[in-house]
Amino acid sequence: MQAEPKKKQAGNARAGAAEASVSLVGREYEVEVGPVAHGGHCIARTAEGQVLFVRHALPGEKVVARVTEGEEGARFLRADAVTVVEASKDRVEAPCPYAGPGRCGGCDWQHAKPGAQRRLKGEVIAEQLQRLAGLTPEEAGWDGTVMPAEGDKLPSGEVPQWRTRVQYAVDADGNAGLRRHRSHEVEPIEHCMIAAPGVSELGIEERDWSGMASIEAIAATGSQDRQVILAPKPGARLPIVELDKPVSVMRVAEQDGGIHRVHGRPFVRERADGRTYRVGSGGFWQVHPKAAETLMLAVMQGLTPRKGETALDLYCGVGLFAGALADRVGDKGAVLGIESGKRAVEDARHNLAAFDRVRIEQGKVESVLPRTGITEVDLIVLDPPRAGAGKQTVRHLAGLGARRIAYVACDPAALARDLGYFREGGYKVRTLRAFDLFPMTHHVECVAILEPAEKGR
Repeated sequence: MQAEPKKKQAGNARAGAAEASVSLVGREYEVEVGPVAHGGHCIARTAEGQVLFVRHALPGEKVVARVTEGEEGARFLRADAVTVVEASKDRVEAPCPYAGPGRCGGCDWQHAKPGAQRRLKGEVIAEQLQRLAGLTPEEAGWDGTVMPAEGDKLPSGEVPQWRTRVQYAVDADGNAGLRRHRSHEVEPIEHCMIAAPGVSELGIEERDWSGMASIEAIAATGSQDRQVILAPKPGARLPIVELDKPVSVMRVAEQDGGIHRVHGRPFVRERADGRTYRVGSGGFWQVHPKAAETLMLAVMQGLTPRKGETALDLYCGVGLFAGALADRVGDKGAVLGIESGKRAVEDARHNLAAFDRVRIEQGKVESVLPRTGITEVDLIVLDPPRAGAGKQTVRHLAGLGARRIAYVACDPAALARDLGYFREGGYKVRTLRAFDLFPMTHHVECVAILEPAEKGR
């Protein structure tokens, strides 16, 4: 009898191991909750030493955690705190009736006091900086605080109504709701507490959306513009959209996923730094109503642009930072923006048409920047997607000799990784500021200002 090839034997062994693995979903453990971790959960361990990522818990608590994902022998398990045995002093009753184990996944920290939420986010930033960049808060020029946005400090039990863009999913009965955590299941809701008033006043949750897969509601803060983007299920027809306020309607095409106008303006108008920005359907704009202005000011204060300087705005979107830079470097300065989204580039060129010395190029930063032939620049702003800029792009930027670089980050892990790459390229962090622009969630925005490690560069 011929022996099986080793590769086949190994494959059979893996298949047998997978069949033998025992799911632990539903099993409960009473655990002591340890520190917060990146992602909206805390770390605990079972009596056997297996790591649990526990949602709906707080550091220092004793809870009964029910496993939601994982199996015997897995590196870690995911779990929900279903019973609080010993509560933290930072715990509060979640204001939202849809928050909690197995419910809406939109918020991570409804059960924590607002000040505690910001402390938890600060702990995550500090841990990521230390682990991925080898930086202490002091070395990063950060005082360890996460600042609330203007107007977000509210009495106990009240929640900031900050989310100006809400993506609703639709259940089998046509009810609008929000996704449960790490699930495609829909939690039907009557009202989202963190939705901005301009979204809530549309009355999305009160309508029958049969035939739709999702609805995105957008309420501009720089104007009265309101917009909904409908994504029909395959073969479904669009409903007649009659909402409680005037609204433009867009549709996601089944064939190519593009967004097309049904009626009304194909964009909304936003305001920042005294300028109006056109943001086309699907285009990026900060979700918190104070975020664009807050981040723009933090970047400009950190860079201190001077007349006649040259600047790059990378991942520039519709031109928020490019416009602020252009104002400050003046007619003798120059700004180049790079953005991959075609519609965003069209909007950026429209928004900044008044500046003769601003140019916007379309494409991926790592592809377009080398083709520009730019070998030196005074200032750089980069606001990359959640994954960060990456080693190749950071290495290129570090070689341009900018006197200051502003890095805007929505993910502390990506920020820390890229700061490590910048350090390898000869840059140090001058200051870092953190802003709580996503209350009730684990997300946080940071602005790091970098400068050459050696003077005279």
